[in-house]
Amino acid sequence: WGTCFGANFDPSDTGMLSLQVSCLCGSAPCLLCGCCPSAKNSTVSRLLFTFFLFLGTLVSIIMIIPGVEKELHKLPGFCEGSGAVLGVQTHIDCGSFLGHKAVYRMGFAMAAFFFLFAVIMVCVRSSKDPRAAVQNGFWFFKFLVLVGITVGAFYIPDGAFSSVWFYFGVVGSFLFILIQLVLLIDFAHSWSQLWLRNAGESSAKGWYAALCIVTFIFYATSIAAIALLYVYYTKPEGCTEGKVLISINLILCLIVSAVSILPKIQDAQPHSGLLQASLITLYTVYVTWSALANVPTQACNPTLLVRNSTGSATATQPLTTWWDAPSIVGLIIFILCTLFISVRSSDHPQVNKLMLTEESGAGAGSEAAAVESGLHRAYDNEQDGVSYNYTFFHLCLLLAALYIMMTLTNWYRLDENLRVLTSPWTAVWVKICSSWAGLLLYLWTLVAPLVLPDRDFS
Repeated sequence: WGTCFGANFDPSDTGMLSLQVSCLCGSAPCLLCGCCPSAKNSTVSRLLFTFFLFLGTLVSIIMIIPGVEKELHKLPGFCEGSGAVLGVQTHIDCGSFLGHKAVYRMGFAMAAFFFLFAVIMVCVRSSKDPRAAVQNGFWFFKFLVLVGITVGAFYIPDGAFSSVWFYFGVVGSFLFILIQLVLLIDFAHSWSQLWLRNAGESSAKGWYAALCIVTFIFYATSIAAIALLYVYYTKPEGCTEGKVLISINLILCLIVSAVSILPKIQDAQPHSGLLQASLITLYTVYVTWSALANVPTQACNPTLLVRNSTGSATATQPLTTWWDAPSIVGLIIFILCTLFISVRSSDHPQVNKLMLTEESGAGAGSEAAAVESGLHRAYDNEQDGVSYNYTFFHLCLLLAALYIMMTLTNWYRLDENLRVLTSPWTAVWVKICSSWAGLLLYLWTLVAPLVLPDRDFS
């Protein structure tokens, strides 16, 4: 507290104590102290909500650690009666999937928390709305609300909860994968424009060489990954589904790459090129890999791991290998995308419209005043209008919570007898369909100016 309130801060000072309390209950500006740079109130709020999401994710990760998972037996009522379905007790040992159940309940708690704020913040237009104070302040009480929802979630009777919530997670994850692709498209466009602008301003060929090298690396990595998918996830005899899915996505990636450099596309969008297509191709290959890692056939999926109620594994990997490589990559992508949502808006109006984000000149006077006064704090940049849609932001975090829930559980679910965690075909088709939808979305961003010439796609 000394850093934030001064070297001479006296904890017994009732005035300073009231300032502490007001900071816990007040707005985002009070959370930044003299050691912190100036920041927009809207950015600080988004980062703090994202911190809540990451905190819940960290708790979920801890709960699936084998040693911690065993300790979950001590939670009253959490394991006993977990086999109850429609009032019928099966009296099974749920020891090997307590972590799975705990992650589902953490996912439910985070989703309920963000859904609550999504409903409360409907149609907030500026920080003058009284509800904006709830969005940008009262962080201590928000934390208590999250903790309360989490505790309540662990008292939900099991029954059919895990089975039903699995499908909520599937739908939410599908939508979040599409959001990831939108952000990836925006990032690729911004990256290409920045390097092309630098090349034009400096007249240096090094920027063009860098673009070519990065594009080559992305395509080379994608080709190598596709070859490995054919080697490890298909067999000369059988595994027809894997062969078809890999081949379809390969063909679609070739199509979008070819379309991105067509002369008419280049005339309509001079900044489109192979860098964007190569990055989208690499992401599509990752989603394909993630989908194949959920194929429930052992012969076609060497990374398949099935755990039953006694803790044994039918695969050759030990039980501690509960996290596979696609899940680790998915966690990294999740972290990057949620931070991307929180800290910036797009340079492209179409992406801003799609993500319901619109950075404007609102709050520019507050920013200038903060700089001139030398204060290091968050300033209100939303007095004339919000810089992002509050409700949509919370819905994005809700979908992110469902996505990380499915990622941490490898998209596995309990079988009908509640004795084995298996990988269903549902997970495979949801991921593959999301990759197709993402490629179609990217293709639309390329051809939209030609299909709808009367609209402004600048």
